Order: sequence, then structure tokens, then C-alpha cells
Amino acid sequence: QVKLVESGGGLVQPGGPLRLSCTASGNIFRCNNLGWYRQAPGKERELVALISDRGTTNYADSVKGRFTISRDNAKNTVYLQMNVLKPDDTAVYYCNADVITPAPYRSLEIWGQGTLVTVSS
Repeated sequence: QVKLVESGGGLVQPGGPLRLSCTASGNIFRCNNLGWYRQAPGKERELVALISDRGTTNYADSVKGRFTISRDNAKNTVYLQMNVLKPDDTAVYYCNADVITPAPYRSLEIWGQGTLVTVSS
């Protein structure tokens, strides 16, 4: 069984930083794409940032220049460094992973349980 565990959410003032972490554990051969999504109250879940197994990154326009996604393959961990946070960034942030299990090398898409980020003074 594979699961994702997120940490790092909380309350932060506008303009402040916050760092999210997400670690995959269980029967894993390799993690391919890793990503962060978010869902604000009354809105649909949206992509925030993605990072491939080779380190290629993609960001939503709304977070470009403020957020940075990175990964530590040895730890099966993905990070989201969020800077200059705005009230509009308030949402539940979800980690997502495309995981390859050991032989017979099945591909699984896994979601974390979500961590709440609140940006407010």
C-alpha cells in the first residue's frame, strides 16, 4: 500500500512564507510526476505546480514567481515553498503522485489527505 503524508500547512500573514512537504511511503519502486493542487472554498480543485522525475517544473500562472516546487528522490518527498502569500492562496493543498510499484511495475495515482493553508492578518 502506498500513501502520501503532507505537512506544513497553517495560518500565515499576507506576504509571509510557508513550506509544505509531502512524503510517499509504502511499496514504491519510483515516483514519476509529483504535484501540488489546491481547492479553495466553493471552488474546484486546481493545479498549483508539477515536477517531473527529471526535475522539469510547471506552475499555475497565479503562483509563478512566488512558489517553488522541488523534490528529494532519495526521500520520495516533494516540497512547495510558498512566498509572498496572498489571501487568495487560502485553500486546502493536496499532494499528488504518480507512483510505480515494484514488479510487475504498476502505475498508481495517489492523493494526500490535504493540508489547510490560511493566509490572513
